[in-house]
Amino acid sequence: METGIETAFTPWASLGGGVLIGLSAVMVMALFGRIAGIAGIAQGAMALPGAAKDRDWRWAFLAGLIVAPLAVMALGGAVAQAVPDNLGGMALAGLLVGTGTALGSGCTSGHGVCGLARLSGRSLAAVATFMAAGFATVFVLRHILGGA
Repeated sequence: METGIETAFTPWASLGGGVLIGLSAVMVMALFGRIAGIAGIAQGAMALPGAAKDRDWRWAFLAGLIVAPLAVMALGGAVAQAVPDNLGGMALAGLLVGTGTALGSGCTSGHGVCGLARLSGRSLAAVATFMAAGFATVFVLRHILGGA
């Protein structure tokens, strides 16, 4: 069944992005002794003043997530981003991701990038779970419900 959705294959951009993600994970561990999981970084950044002594680097890390694509665009690069117009579906997806992050004690970056690199069994179980859920979701949406 053809869905009409094409995915651009960008090996060099993907390699560069992977190298930068790995470098940032190593730097966060080396400089701050922390796992570079976005959920944990954001949670620590939002802590009450005085509750987290290391809020500055967390805010800098989060700012980098916003500034980096803006810098690419300012240098003439394109940043492709598709946002679905189904607000209810997006709200449900956000709720499910947030719930999974809380139940799994971490997010895809913390478990998938850092946890697997540390050979964590808990991270392996978390990655297997969210990958299986992702595969199942795509299969149901594309092949059973016939949507994009």
